[in-house]
Amino acid sequence: MADLIVKSSAFENNKIIPSKYSCDGDEVNPPLKIDGVPQGAKTLALIIDDPDAPRGTFDHWIVWNIPSGGKIDENSIPGTQGLNSGDQQNYIGMCPPSGTHRYFFKVYALDTSLDLKPNITRKKDLEKAMQGHVLAKGELIGLYRR
Repeated sequence: MADLIVKSSAFENNKIIPSKYSCDGDEVNPPLKIDGVPQGAKTLALIIDDPDAPRGTFDHWIVWNIPSGGKIDENSIPGTQGLNSGDQQNYIGMCPPSGTHRYFFKVYALDTSLDLKPNITRKKDLEKAMQGHVLAKGELIGLYRR
């Protein structure tokens, strides 16, 4: 499987995410640039989660059927949104109750579009639907502390 290179003009890998993208700021999604998208990729999928959340991994944003052009704009809805851990179909900004948390921005290049129902699709459903369709994947890790 090929590797995607996921970057953001807002923060570097394993560095602090600006508060603009958190519950302390505008709570908009940061911009992402994805390099190395294979030619056969039809769509991208994105999962942003926080494995350091007190009650287990918190899913901040679940999106699929993103155009394969390799770019996700700031404050955008780039594809179809599933349910995050707050039972909402949107981006939830970083908002750790204590300490510094890690936020994983996982991007997948897929050889197909996915036919999933947004109002009931969660991360586990997206991960299951992607099986056998992932051509490449990559991740960017951001940190945030309140």
